[in-house]
Amino acid sequence: MDELRSFEEHDVDWEMTPEAAVTLYLEWGNNCWLGDFKPVRHRSDSTTYFVVSTWEPEPKLMLIHRTCDEAKELAVLPLPAHLREHFMQDVGFNKGIYPPTPEIKDWLRTQMHN
Repeated sequence: MDELRSFEEHDVDWEMTPEAAVTLYLEWGNNCWLGDFKPVRHRSDSTTYFVVSTWEPEPKLMLIHRTCDEAKELAVLPLPAHLREHFMQDVGFNKGIYPPTPEIKDWLRTQMHN
């Protein structure tokens, strides 16, 4: 997990969810209808956030940098075994892209800043 240390200088938005990112950056739903996220005002606006992908048999953590034009995967790594079972139970063993749980966020912060 040394790879995560190289991203410690990125300003990770720990509250960004996959749904909110799509609303803000792809659907141009860039308003403050809930006030949870700052609206996108310029094409140069961006956010960096983590998601968990369960589309493949082994869940993956992905660090995404999203703009209005693209979503770039900055890092892709396996979800550690000690976090996997509980997470998969939480999402009903369904396939999809999910925000990390508080437990996963805590683990990620530890890995990034060790």
